[in-house]
Amino acid sequence: MDHSVEEKFIRSFIQKDRQDRLLYELTSPKKRYSGISRFCHSAADLLDPRKIRMEGEDLDRSAEFLDFVNKHDESCFIMSPDSFVDGQWLPFAEAVEQAVFCPDAAVIIGSDFAVVFGEPMKGGRGKYLLTDQDQKPSR
Repeated sequence: MDHSVEEKFIRSFIQKDRQDRLLYELTSPKKRYSGISRFCHSAADLLDPRKIRMEGEDLDRSAEFLDFVNKHDESCFIMSPDSFVDGQWLPFAEAVEQAVFCPDAAVIIGSDFAVVFGEPMKGGRGKYLLTDQDQKPSR
């Protein structure tokens, strides 16, 4: 199986000292599910903060995020512990819809951006828009 999308995501958006372990987990058939789940549960600790363009529980409803979605009409790869969603290639807007309604965590990977939907929990669900350009986090 080709894992170039997962590797590009990790090398672009994950802190350097956490990359190798996560890459191992996401590319191992036996560890993939737990790797995705662990990542989404602790995304805030693993993401490179310089790559976070937007974040917040209501990210998917914000005008700035919706504008970003409209400007990036491309096919995206979805990773999720939910086997129904995992591995799909969808247009970005449809991938966001899948992630919003997914009962589990999801990561949408585009050409030079990614969106992380953390695990739904009491008190909310962490959501992050990541871009390849270093940014100051907007909270």
